[in-house]
Amino acid sequence: MSKRLSAIAPEKVPEKASGVLREVHVAVGVIIRDGRVLIARRLEHTHQGGLLEFPGGKVEPGETVQQALVREIAEETGLKLIESALQPVIGVRHDYGDKRVFLDVWSTDIAAGEAHGREGQPIQWLLPRDLRDADFPAANRPIIRALQLPSQLALTGRDVADDECGLKRLQIALQVSQPPLIVLRAPALAEQAIAYNRLAQGALALCQSNSSELMLHGVPELMDRHPQAAGVHLPWRHASQCQQRPVAECYKLGVSCHNAEQLAHAAAIRADYAILGHVLATSSHPNEVPLGWNAFSQLVSAARLPVYGIGGLSPADLPQARQCGAQGIAGIGFWWA
Repeated sequence: MSKRLSAIAPEKVPEKASGVLREVHVAVGVIIRDGRVLIARRLEHTHQGGLLEFPGGKVEPGETVQQALVREIAEETGLKLIESALQPVIGVRHDYGDKRVFLDVWSTDIAAGEAHGREGQPIQWLLPRDLRDADFPAANRPIIRALQLPSQLALTGRDVADDECGLKRLQIALQVSQPPLIVLRAPALAEQAIAYNRLAQGALALCQSNSSELMLHGVPELMDRHPQAAGVHLPWRHASQCQQRPVAECYKLGVSCHNAEQLAHAAAIRADYAILGHVLATSSHPNEVPLGWNAFSQLVSAARLPVYGIGGLSPADLPQARQCGAQGIAGIGFWWA
């Protein structure tokens, strides 16, 4: 279970003391009703005034983040939350230059009452797909990504050896399970651009007919050939060569990571998510020591982007991954078997 579940706010300190900015612990609520998220507009005289925000506020000394969120949401919107119904989404640390914040984000779809801006702030309910980075403070970008990404990321298996075999196997898998987001990983074709591109073209047509989005796997330049794809997932060997985001913001960008430094690099190039593993022991990597849930949780808590756990995981492990602050799980077996 995540340490965040029982975290008590530290003693209150000035935001700036002896010339050093102190980190402000902020409880942030993602309140969902009928598929829409409650959004408020910050008052003009406040920090980042005029921008949109997820409701919440500072965690006071002696409070858990859940207690703070229940109190703040009631004060700001009149909605009544239940502590036990709050689920962790993501933790985001951000330095604005004049303020450092830790956004401790929790979600719920159980909120009693009708929302209204009790402090004079306009509020509205928006679909996650309608949330735009430019309308929010910069620290909110990972939160928006977390809301726009699924909890399970599907990867194709190693048996994708050519386009005919691969497409037949993908069609069968899609008939059994329709994951919203799929990474077209084909190790046997990684260095054969013509074969992989032919496979990708057919896979895109299959996914579009099944309402699934397809991520390509490999170099960023794949997007030039397949602009209709949802985005590209970079193996670490390719991500490590990037000094900035290598694809446009309209595409999703994922990175495979194995440690804190790689996660930091993924965030620095503005990746939308990372895959981290392996979490548990796997038959595919019998000689590698797994991270384990504790180390995985610590790495996720320091990451500045949504993180999927991979390696030895099944849908039964999704609650554990979420309690560790992860976006969810990624893998092959839960849909490709």
